[in-house]
Amino acid sequence: MKSFEKAMGELKEIITKLESGELPLEESIKLFEKGTKLIAYSHKKLNEIQKKVQILVEDKDGEISFEDFETEDSDT
Repeated sequence: MKSFEKAMGELKEIITKLESGELPLEESIKLFEKGTKLIAYSHKKLNEIQKKVQILVEDKDGEISFEDFETEDSDT
């Protein structure tokens, strides 16, 4: 299984190659397709991680508790 960091590294390499403008069209298309798959994988991993993240919260009495981390778009 690929790690998030490895996927991001591969994506960076793909972007560098595509931005060079030196690749044949067919190879550029293959790299673009691979890049879109890496983006989808990375997005999925980030969503999984976001669901696991908790934050420490201190209430008015000084008690510490855990709460799920939520963002404005957490329901997606």
